[in-house]
Amino acid sequence: MTTTAPAADARALALAHYAARGVLEHVLARHGVTFQQQIALRAAVTAGAPQSADELVAQVQGSLKADPAGIRATLGELAARELLVADGAHFRPTDAGRELLAAVGAETAPFSARIWGGIAAEDLAAAGRVLALVKERADAELAELAG
Repeated sequence: MTTTAPAADARALALAHYAARGVLEHVLARHGVTFQQQIALRAAVTAGAPQSADELVAQVQGSLKADPAGIRATLGELAARELLVADGAHFRPTDAGRELLAAVGAETAPFSARIWGGIAAEDLAAAGRVLALVKERADAELAELAG
């Protein structure tokens, strides 16, 4: 018996996103970190150089489409926890911030391996192309709405 895979649509994308995010948020909760805090901290860590608050806000907003005021509050929370430190007008990650991201990455790696493992490379490539196109189109629609 052959089963037909459901067509990809917005609901399927959302269900996959929230299922995978749920796994990550479970790990983050053990560290007392929110999803948005992790995204902001990752932006600071991967930047390679200290970033201004505006630069970090723009990066996080580009990823999460979140409210800039909320993102600024998140940066303050990370600084209060000494995961980010103000360096003049810029933020840089602390050793504790880098260690936290490394710990979260190590804890989520086995889950990621089980979730993504065994999916054919050509299927991942096709999904990647489709998701990039959906993101591009959704970003364009959002820009149009923001006018």
